[in-house]
Amino acid sequence: MKIEIWSDIACPFCYIGKRHFEKALMQFADKEKIEVEWKSYLLDPDYVYQPESPETEAEYISRRKGISIDEARQMFTSITRMASMAGLNYDFDKVIVANTLDAHKIIQKAKEKNRGDEAEERFFKAFFVDGENLNEKDTLLNIAQEIGLSESEANDALTNDKYAYQVKSDIQEAAQIGVRGVPFFVFDRKHGVSGAQP
Repeated sequence: MKIEIWSDIACPFCYIGKRHFEKALMQFADKEKIEVEWKSYLLDPDYVYQPESPETEAEYISRRKGISIDEARQMFTSITRMASMAGLNYDFDKVIVANTLDAHKIIQKAKEKNRGDEAEERFFKAFFVDGENLNEKDTLLNIAQEIGLSESEANDALTNDKYAYQVKSDIQEAAQIGVRGVPFFVFDRKHGVSGAQP
């Protein structure tokens, strides 16, 4: 069976969904017969990082969703609790809002070396736990090397149009099959499951 997972590494529910999926997979007798492919999705493809006046995650969510900063923080409290139940330690105060296109290009490159899952995991951790700045090329290159890409491979991912095209293809494919939000799991192109389901 092939399972495709559309995800954005800036989506808190996607990381939680990854943990729930891994927990379910551990209980599955034929897990070695499952092929998992991570697919790119951008929650905010038009986001432009302003290094001279960076937004906090609370300011960003407040602006994006048209809610108060206090309401955004209340959202974070419940999401952090949900993450904690999945074994994750989110720190929204440390999150640096980012356009995740470049991170996804590196994930696409990592998939060529069967390291898509490691890439996805490392970028989630960088964003939600460690507060690393995914807008900065040096940060992206360091993470790429941690997951087994050479510096030249990482640079290729960032500069070769092929990888941007692969990200856009995943997003177009999501639209074609009716994905409205992530995480979105597709089982053998027959069944779709939306959300961070337990």
